[in-house]
Amino acid sequence: MGTLIYAANMSLDGYLEDVTGSFDWSVPDEEVHAFWNEHERQIGTSLYGRRMYETMRVWEDDDWLADEPAVVREYAGIWRAADKIVYSSTLPEVTTARTRIERRFEPEAVRRLKETSASDLSIGGAGIAAEAFRHGLVDECVLLLCPVTVGGGKPALPRDVRLDLELLDHRRLGNGVIALRHAVRGIA
Repeated sequence: MGTLIYAANMSLDGYLEDVTGSFDWSVPDEEVHAFWNEHERQIGTSLYGRRMYETMRVWEDDDWLADEPAVVREYAGIWRAADKIVYSSTLPEVTTARTRIERRFEPEAVRRLKETSASDLSIGGAGIAAEAFRHGLVDECVLLLCPVTVGGGKPALPRDVRLDLELLDHRRLGNGVIALRHAVRGIA
C-alpha cells in the first residue's frame, strides 16, 4: 500500500505563493534540491491540480537544463520517471509522458490507487490537496518551511480542516529552511 504525501515549500506564515502568485522566495538552492530529489525518488505517482501540473511540466523539456547543476538535471529525470495524474475539468490535453487527465477528483479512486500502489504517491497543488485532506486521504505532510513571511497569498494547508499531526522528522538545511515531516493522525 502506498502512502499519500503532501509535499510543499511554504513561507513561515503558511503560504505557498504570495498575493501576486509568486513563489520566487522558495526557489531551492542545491541542498534543498537534493532534499527534494531524495524525497521524490520514493514517489511512483504524482497527483496534481491543473496549475501545479502546468508549473511542473517544465521538467519534461531538456532545452533549459544543459547549464544547470547536476542536482537540477537529476530532478528532471526523477520527475519524468514518475507517473502523473492531473485533475482538471479544463485542461484540454497533457503534454508530458506518463501523464493522464482525470476530469474529477474522486476520493474512492484515490483510495484504491493508494491500496494498489507498490510505491508512495505525492499530491501537489493547494486545491487538490485540500480535497484530499478533507477526505482523509493524506497520510503525511513534508513541508519545507522557508525563512520568509509573505503576508498573504495561497495557503499551504486547508483553512477549513483541522489536522492532528505527529512530527516524524525534522532537519535544518544550510540556507535556514526547516524540513518537517508529519504523519496525519486525524482530521476534524
